[in-house]
Amino acid sequence: MIITSLLDTDLYKFTMMQVVLHQFPGAQVEYRFKCRNPGVQLAPHVAEIKAEIRSLCSLQFQDDELAYLRSLRFIKSDFVDFLGLFRLNEKYITVTPLPSGEIDITIRGPWLHTILFEIPVLAIVNEVYFRNTQKVPDFPEGRQRLDDKIVLLQAEGLAELKIADYGTRRRFSRAWHEELLRVLVARLGTGDRRPGAPPGPGQFAGTSNVLYAMKLGVTPLGTMAHEYLQACQALGPRLRDSQVFGFEMWAKEYRGDLGIALSDVYGMSAFLRDFDLYFCKLFDGARHDSGDPFAWGERLLEHYRKNRVDPLTKTLIFSDALTFPRTIELYQQFRGRCQLAFGIGTNLTNDLGYEPLQVVIKMTRCNGQPVAKVSDTPGKGMCDDEKYLAYLRQVFEIPSVP
Repeated sequence: MIITSLLDTDLYKFTMMQVVLHQFPGAQVEYRFKCRNPGVQLAPHVAEIKAEIRSLCSLQFQDDELAYLRSLRFIKSDFVDFLGLFRLNEKYITVTPLPSGEIDITIRGPWLHTILFEIPVLAIVNEVYFRNTQKVPDFPEGRQRLDDKIVLLQAEGLAELKIADYGTRRRFSRAWHEELLRVLVARLGTGDRRPGAPPGPGQFAGTSNVLYAMKLGVTPLGTMAHEYLQACQALGPRLRDSQVFGFEMWAKEYRGDLGIALSDVYGMSAFLRDFDLYFCKLFDGARHDSGDPFAWGERLLEHYRKNRVDPLTKTLIFSDALTFPRTIELYQQFRGRCQLAFGIGTNLTNDLGYEPLQVVIKMTRCNGQPVAKVSDTPGKGMCDDEKYLAYLRQVFEIPSVP
């Protein structure tokens, strides 16, 4: 069984789910799966994937898991009470082999009851694929690569550089994920000065994975994902105001907590038009997830300065396909100019010498209407309605990619 706990997912699934429970409990959504690697044959593994999803749907939150969630300052008690009754329902998800050898995964149903499928289902697809294609995994190679990365981080002048694990959805396997997290905690330290805490400069900031945050005593990290702002296209009063509506509803729920805004659902220019003085002051910072990260960072710092907000009080989070050398480059460019955080995903949890799967599950509809992300990186967007996508570009003044 690949997934053994409903906590084995990213924190932002719970933070978004709480907003859904309190603000949008009746929303109906649809998600679609996509593998961006050409020619990958997942169809032979459909029966195995379905069996793992069936096991996932048998899980319930355990008392210690609910107690852990209840201990997080931004999680409300009624939400934890709801999770105590919660199960994923297999009727909301279909997995179908295609003649091409690819697979179709569709998730359709109430947002509140489908939001927790994405991360474990992607982890299942990855682990099923790699345990069938790499019967004897090269863990020595993986350990050597991890050691090389840690050595890079421990170079002179990088003691203040902190990284986080964002790699649950594309990990090689659950066992490998846990092993590398334990190594990072032991070698880099968490900055925790309590008795018994691991030594080290505290370069490991935490993980997006709630289960391992609980098991290893590290900080769980995450706020919002693209699906939240996408759904607001259907839930808000007017499409052009949907990004503003999303940020305002987030603030209504969290009252200034969890204050990292996602910047790339409509591209950086549209984000900056909406991210006015109020949001500059209200939110703690923003997260980069597509486009040139260096240009993004410079534009955001300039935007703060124009709004008379000291960039040193704000956090820039980089999380788009980061490698360790790229992380160090970004740190060296922006250090001392703002607060910094780096979330490393696939390059951390699936780097054993094999080509990782570029798999995603994206929301494509909410309340019966199309929703979309218009990424700053060509190919990262996903929408099943070209006319809607064109309309979205027009409304948010997003230039078409040549």
